[in-house]
Amino acid sequence: MTTDATPTPPDETYSYLGPAGTFTEAALKQVPEAAGKHWRSVNNVGEALADVVSGRSTAAMIAIENSIDGGVSATQDALATVPGLRIVGEYLVPVNFVLVARHGTTLAEVKVVNAHPVAYAQSRGWLERELPDHGHIPATSNVAAAASLFEDSQADAAVAPPGITEHLDVEVLARDLGDNPNAVTRFVLVSRSRVLPEPTGADKTSLIVELPDDEPGALLAMLEQFSTRGVNLSLIQSRPIGDALGRYRFVVDLDGHAADERVADALLGLRRTSPKVIFLGSYPRADEQEVAYHSKYDDEIFIEARDWLRGILSGEPDGA
Repeated sequence: MTTDATPTPPDETYSYLGPAGTFTEAALKQVPEAAGKHWRSVNNVGEALADVVSGRSTAAMIAIENSIDGGVSATQDALATVPGLRIVGEYLVPVNFVLVARHGTTLAEVKVVNAHPVAYAQSRGWLERELPDHGHIPATSNVAAAASLFEDSQADAAVAPPGITEHLDVEVLARDLGDNPNAVTRFVLVSRSRVLPEPTGADKTSLIVELPDDEPGALLAMLEQFSTRGVNLSLIQSRPIGDALGRYRFVVDLDGHAADERVADALLGLRRTSPKVIFLGSYPRADEQEVAYHSKYDDEIFIEARDWLRGILSGEPDGA
């Protein structure tokens, strides 16, 4: 991995929420193609996606969902409004935290804690139990929270990733702050590539769908496009469109690949019934879990049905 100061062609640059040591960097380390390439540290999701759109970077790693807090709204809204982006892969990173401070600080002396809002939410139970009178200062990233201890900050301690001591000279006051030991953050690699990864049988497809204006049954009509074709939804979350009160778009993750007949047929139905569908990509699942579905939704069933109709329209004799 090269540094930001090294001049590198854009097709060898990957953007991520920095600085070094964040969970986003840990996700990027899982991408084989990124090994040995230039990694550009950015401050937020908007900057990361702007890098991709402008061609400064070939791809950007961004957080999109957390097992505790659900979808990351900033990422979902950005993907809905920045055109030309595709998700080409997803990566899972277990999440836990440590409480760090400048050397010489004791836990009893901690009155104010600097923490990224998501990290704070995930460790709030521990903080309220062990530091019931603490105050909270929001940080732009988990590593930035710890770095602030050496700047002009009122914080006495910071919530940070477990590997923070590899990057900053801080003292660990407590470990395993996370309220849920099973917490996982899902990251996605976003690029401008229009080439879909080949189907693996363990795939996911991401969409953003707008509903017709305040129409009774509109949400049900959208969901039926999937249910009648045996397509399972692993995530569905509403986000306000922002142009009027009561207008929403839906962020949808479904099991399967756009090349699967049942998924393709659902996408066609969705396109007919929704005013706007943003296809964000089909890509391998991070957990590599094969998608299960009923045999009546096998590709061959859809292909045979189309051939049957084609025969009717072309005047072929029955049984041809």
